[in-house]
Amino acid sequence: MTDIPAQGLELRSTITSQGELRLNLETVDVPKPGAGELLVEVQASPINPSDLGLLLGPADPASLKAGGTAQAPVVTGAVNARRLEALRPRLDQSMPVGNEGAGRVIAAGDDVQSYVGKTVAMLGGAMYAQYRLIKAAEVMVLPEGATAADGASCFVNPLTALGMVETMRREGHSALVHTAAASNLGQMLNKICLKDGVPLVNIVRSAEQAKILHDLGAKYVLDSTSETFQADLTDAVAETGATLAFDAIGGGDLANRILSAMESAQNRKAEVYSRYGSATHKQVYIYGGLDLRRTELDRSFGMAWGVGGWLLTYFLQKIGAQDAQRLRDRVMAELKTTFASHYTAEISLREALSLDTIAAYTRKATGEKYLVNPSKA
Repeated sequence: MTDIPAQGLELRSTITSQGELRLNLETVDVPKPGAGELLVEVQASPINPSDLGLLLGPADPASLKAGGTAQAPVVTGAVNARRLEALRPRLDQSMPVGNEGAGRVIAAGDDVQSYVGKTVAMLGGAMYAQYRLIKAAEVMVLPEGATAADGASCFVNPLTALGMVETMRREGHSALVHTAAASNLGQMLNKICLKDGVPLVNIVRSAEQAKILHDLGAKYVLDSTSETFQADLTDAVAETGATLAFDAIGGGDLANRILSAMESAQNRKAEVYSRYGSATHKQVYIYGGLDLRRTELDRSFGMAWGVGGWLLTYFLQKIGAQDAQRLRDRVMAELKTTFASHYTAEISLREALSLDTIAAYTRKATGEKYLVNPSKA
């Protein structure tokens, strides 16, 4: 067993009641594991859009300033005063960041000593830290030969993609529409649907993104910037029978256009006119916020429709421990194939607080994904 260090570093985010964002590294005491607990040296943790929501909040990126020292960097920024009321529960709190990660178990409680030396994947926050105490029941042991980087992203994106297909089946739909579809998550969803025989309509925003998915074997890939997008979307929805969509964009009128295409596709089969539109329920779940504008709906799609939020945490709670474990088992079985993640760069905790690096990972550009390695010097 590795000697347990007395202290370690954690990346923290604070928004003050005066509207200042502060990012810094804090030195914290490293706890000793008790019964059923593991102490993990974190070696890999991805920067997901959900992490940016806690890391930066609604701070104006243009306001970010570097301070502190090379060994103890500090980044500050400004948050609009109008946004502070919605942030009240977190104001003036130094909050740990990083939803998921992976690393090596360096110490364990007496009853879980068999975990020592193994590489595990974790979910539960505070992963941008050199050391993380976690319950053994909450980790997944990675397969032989898998690295921490292999397992760093095996919770959020893989389980979200599987959760979309699971939701489709549970709610009686037979095909899917997905936006921002060339993302890391979108590529996983495409692989799942191809493997499981689920028709999938992929919506992207450029020809370059479309090529990524075509190269992976996707059949339906639509560029939302195309002049024929709405007609092409309606044709694809009609051909697949898709009545369920997952939208990573959130703002603007894309959800509206999807529902309209679904309604038009249903009306192609209608034999009798109804003033209420098609009786087939059409559903869009918003699970991301790449566009922070208002969601625009013109209600041009009858009366059988819904728009709601979808969150992985709530979904896993809803389906129960047994079915959630079934999905996790599939992730482990296909870790290096269906659920493989690729990273643009691996950065240290200090590098994560460089203004240039922050600008790079907040672009949320397709094909760019950053990995924090807290054990990197």
